[in-house]
Amino acid sequence: MKKILVGLLVALSLGGELRAQVSIIPRPAEMSLSQSEGSFKLSTGTPIVYKQQGLKKSAGFLKTYLQEFYNLNLSENAKQTSKGIFLNLDKKAVTTAHAYSLTVKKEGIFINAATEEGIFYGVQSLIQTLDPARKNLEIPYLTIQDKPRFDYRGMHLDVSRHFFPVSFVKKYIDYLALHKMNYFHWHLTDDQGWRIEIKKYPKLTEVGSVRKGTIIGHYPGTGNDNTPHGGFYTQEQIKEVVKYAADRYITVVPEIEMPGHASAALTAYPYLGCTGGPYKVQETWGVFDEVFCAGNDQVFSFLQDVIDEVIPLFPSKYIHIGGDECPKTSWKKCPKCQQRIKDHKLKDEHELQSYFIQRMEKYVNGKGKTIIGWDEILEGGLAPNAVVMSWRGEEGGIEAAKQNHYVMMTPGGYVYFDHSQSAREDSLTIGGFTTVQKVYSYEPLPAALPVASHKYILGAQANVWTEYITNPAKVEYQIFPRMSALSEVLWSPKESRDWSDFEKRLKVQFSRYDLWKVNYSRAFFDPLSTVKKEK
Repeated sequence: MKKILVGLLVALSLGGELRAQVSIIPRPAEMSLSQSEGSFKLSTGTPIVYKQQGLKKSAGFLKTYLQEFYNLNLSENAKQTSKGIFLNLDKKAVTTAHAYSLTVKKEGIFINAATEEGIFYGVQSLIQTLDPARKNLEIPYLTIQDKPRFDYRGMHLDVSRHFFPVSFVKKYIDYLALHKMNYFHWHLTDDQGWRIEIKKYPKLTEVGSVRKGTIIGHYPGTGNDNTPHGGFYTQEQIKEVVKYAADRYITVVPEIEMPGHASAALTAYPYLGCTGGPYKVQETWGVFDEVFCAGNDQVFSFLQDVIDEVIPLFPSKYIHIGGDECPKTSWKKCPKCQQRIKDHKLKDEHELQSYFIQRMEKYVNGKGKTIIGWDEILEGGLAPNAVVMSWRGEEGGIEAAKQNHYVMMTPGGYVYFDHSQSAREDSLTIGGFTTVQKVYSYEPLPAALPVASHKYILGAQANVWTEYITNPAKVEYQIFPRMSALSEVLWSPKESRDWSDFEKRLKVQFSRYDLWKVNYSRAFFDPLSTVKKEK
């Protein structure tokens, strides 16, 4: 009798542990654990079954993940009828695009969706039903019905201030995939480095990709390290990254800065500036007066040529053209720019910037693409079809949405992941203090925006500017665990978001970070690094 009781207690304990390990971020819209205490155990004999060839990418991602992190090599068998992982496109069972259902029962694991992307998201949830401590390969019986809240769920990475190799960019994309994020904003050009090969203008990478040194410490710095820093991506490497992302249902949005943040391009081709130089690839941070000359038609020819080489590399419907932090100092002194203002009856240099953006937008639109710009593109008049990224708070996004323009929210106070997330910061950052709790408290639909305009808010993204982030480990430290919080903000229903519940699941997520061998911040455990949840 004693043996029976002990066995029953062990079984109940295991059942409780299995249920506790189901800790999914972002939280599904609906999830229920079966009343029975049963579970499905994965083994090398468990096949991944799919009939539609478009599901091969999702099956491959799952297979690779289980091999890498659980040392489990599953087969693929389209003829299996039970005791497998079944991926299936079924528009009758799941009618919403990108939604999915996940069911775990005695007969197997079943993921259904109307689209391939939905199947992929179901795979991500399945992955998170596994024990991150790898003590077992059992998944309790459960049912999930899930779909994303926002269409645009993004992460940004600046590779201009500090360059990161293709291998890490791919790893970064994997982090997005594991959090059901679907846009990667790749910031490729700036004052401190031009990072994308343009074959018609080889000096952009021969000259513009390398700065001679970098300031030491926080701006304005205590000196210069006098160590060259460079690197760029060939067009073949760009294609490789874009395909890698596409296989994970992530769209890569390139950013080619204009008309400001142009020092690297001007250094390579001085005739593009108002003065003709000399210019240099900047070795410090900030905003610089040297910008593209808005009165010189050669500038527009140059940028159109660049766009002509960029567009074939990126299937994305969006091209980000920056448009932020463009000083008007050189334009005010430049005869060509002043003549442009006079010829087009512009009021001032702000309208000249609007002219610049609208002219480039017209060209990009003619190629079947849509421009995105930072919220400064509102100044002087918004380009007719432009999408706005609101970074200086929410005001720009609110104004753009009221003008019936689409918006991605990315306010610095909530989603700038270059800010510190610890009150005891042990590494150099740009400043600011944004905890994981504050990220989780963010609501992308501003209270000040009329409900009728909510449809223009496509979603949000976090930005990772790398002035003070010099290596992949530091990138990971800055994004985790805040990226997990943002993923839930963008995916899960607003009414289901609850900090205390997320906090419990986040503790399991830390074990998952350990499984992935990522470098993450432990500020969550520091009582000095907590703030009250913002309403």
